Amino acid sequence: MANSNHPEEDSAKHGADAEMAAGETVADVRRELDELDPQLKELFLRRMELNRRLGEAKLRNGREVYDPARENRKLQAVSGDLEDEFNRNAVRELFMHVMTLGRRYQYQTIKQLSGDVDENDGTFGFERISELDYENSRIAYQGLPGAYGQIAAERFFGEDADIHHVKKFEDLMRELQFGDADFAVMPIENSTAGVVSGNYELLQAYDNYIVAEIFVPVNHCLLTVPGAKLSDIRKVYSHPQSLMQCTGFLEHAGWEQQPMENNAVAAKKVVEDGDPSCAAIASETAGRIYGLNVLKRSINDRRDNTTRFLIIANRPVYLLGAEKISLCFEVPHRSGSLYSILGNFIYNNVNMTMIQSRPIPDMSWEYRFFVDIEGNLSSSAVRSALAAIFREAQNVRILGNY
Repeated sequence: MANSNHPEEDSAKHGADAEMAAGETVADVRRELDELDPQLKELFLRRMELNRRLGEAKLRNGREVYDPARENRKLQAVSGDLEDEFNRNAVRELFMHVMTLGRRYQYQTIKQLSGDVDENDGTFGFERISELDYENSRIAYQGLPGAYGQIAAERFFGEDADIHHVKKFEDLMRELQFGDADFAVMPIENSTAGVVSGNYELLQAYDNYIVAEIFVPVNHCLLTVPGAKLSDIRKVYSHPQSLMQCTGFLEHAGWEQQPMENNAVAAKKVVEDGDPSCAAIASETAGRIYGLNVLKRSINDRRDNTTRFLIIANRPVYLLGAEKISLCFEVPHRSGSLYSILGNFIYNNVNMTMIQSRPIPDMSWEYRFFVDIEGNLSSSAVRSALAAIFREAQNVRILGNY
């Protein structure tokens, strides 16, 4: 741009502008914003009307609603020419959200015209049942008698149920898959130590389904062979999560900590070794089963220590009164992908209660997301949200409605 031939006039003008800006009040600026907002709203509504027509056209022509390549080109077109970094990122974020809303309006338009938004029969392959029938069922848990898995199984199915144990968590999933068990009881997270490592991956890897959950209070005890004293102990055995849940007690004691695959396995080892210098952290039930002495009760750091167990079956069923849905999915490795996918819950007024990310094996820095939401597969809002996620995310699986 050419310089002005009248620098004195330019200087005076800039001075006047500065004085005007300095004299502006908050109310003055807000008044201009108030005048601008209706114009923005009108343009937005015009754009949404175009999205409605676009949805109709895509339905007629058999085109997919979600076109990520076009959306990326659009984002580059509207933001790429802006030099200011803040404005460039802000415009990109704004249009990302605007296009997401437009896409959801297209889904809604197609749903109204054809009803075609749901996978399979409208409940994503799940069968609705009136009650969970587990009479004469075979129930499996991981560990040995006295494990918290056994306690959870007996609390849910009853002490007289046909309950047996397996060695590994993966064995639970295999027994369901091959018909050797009707239900499995598997821990998924603890209120103190967090998720049970590896069990989320098992949910995704096998075609089994969550049908219920039970929360079991965890009261860890220090178990020893009869006659052993606290001063005798040099080593303690337990599951890694149990050791973590008793961190305060163990750090004060200063004993060697030896992780075991299960608390009941730890109790059994103490019995078999017969060494008074070794102790196990396990339930009082385990101590009673293996004839161990309860040297100390309630050694976990938190009194409200609770483990959430899942009840898993091989059939995709859900109860009419089910209130929680668990699912997993992967997202494209693009900025804003997760934000866009989770926005489907907000748009359909579905409440998300939990999200976990887990690394995908053999794919560095790629993650699979596990999500819990409130709702039932019979709800149209839930089905609309899930249908959009099936279209936009990758490798989506509904793990259960319970």
